[in-house]
Amino acid sequence: MLRRSRSAILFAALLGLSATPAVPAGIRHVSEYNISLGVLPIARASFASEFDSNDYRITGSFQSSGIVSLFSRISADTNVNGAIRGKRLQANSYSLIYTQDKKTRRYDISYRNGNVVSTTIKPEPKPRPASWVPVSDGDLQSVLDPLSGLIFPDGAQVCPSRLPIYDGESRMDLVLSNKGTKPFSTDGFKGDVVVCEVRYVPKSGFRKGRSDIEFLKSARMEVWFAKAANVNVYAPVYARIPTRVGDVYVTAVKYGG
Repeated sequence: MLRRSRSAILFAALLGLSATPAVPAGIRHVSEYNISLGVLPIARASFASEFDSNDYRITGSFQSSGIVSLFSRISADTNVNGAIRGKRLQANSYSLIYTQDKKTRRYDISYRNGNVVSTTIKPEPKPRPASWVPVSDGDLQSVLDPLSGLIFPDGAQVCPSRLPIYDGESRMDLVLSNKGTKPFSTDGFKGDVVVCEVRYVPKSGFRKGRSDIEFLKSARMEVWFAKAANVNVYAPVYARIPTRVGDVYVTAVKYGG
């Protein structure tokens, strides 16, 4: 159960990211999330973004809590910087430091014009099994980072859309389909949100036949995107991710400020 829960937590963290681009210099946007397995709290996440002209920087932290912390301590710190180009945020560099109990791994990715130019993983992964699907050079062209990849400046099409995500190890597509709008309110936001169904499509950087990957492939997730007050951007405020042990929910408890 714990291994499956960890996969769900990490995917929830990916879908629960939020930031605010295209704001005047000196404005800082903060979003905070609670993550739960059903009604049981399992993690917390927070993200802050700062902008200077068209450049942006986003930092985030993630910490397991509740029942998960009884079995394993999981935390992550991540950051990305880049520039706003057209209807997308385009990263220059992305990093993630992931810790489970006493084991820590760091991922660093450098980009140029939306293409990955280098990836560093420390410590290096163990030799991959024969069932591993390797990441090809073509998989690293025109990709988005996991942190700012789910941010949509006003005027961009939120859903339907297809997001090519690379996290330093795995390459995946998130396919978003329109499911209309719903009301949503939290600290810093009250109004209608864009509701998208999300389908997970693994491309490379995973082991064939892995049960949690196969489950996510057939699952139908949901993400809600809200437009921050006085800022031309849509970002996630809610997500639902099905797992074998129940649905994981990511809910913004603060959006803005």
